[in-house]
Amino acid sequence: MSNDLHMWRKSSRSGQENACVEVAMTESTVAVRDSKNAAGPALAFTPAAFSTFVATVKAGQLDLS
Repeated sequence: MSNDLHMWRKSSRSGQENACVEVAMTESTVAVRDSKNAAGPALAFTPAAFSTFVATVKAGQLDLS
């Protein structure tokens, strides 16, 4: 997923800080990148895999330490 061809978004709760993740979506891909390194790599998920990932994080099922 090209960094310049898609609309990258971050939470409005992030304010002006750059310590966030940004998300871009197409029909077949959800990409996630570090806002501090916009030119760096992005993780790519299918929409179903991204939904599962978010649900797992919200449920506290990952060790985030």
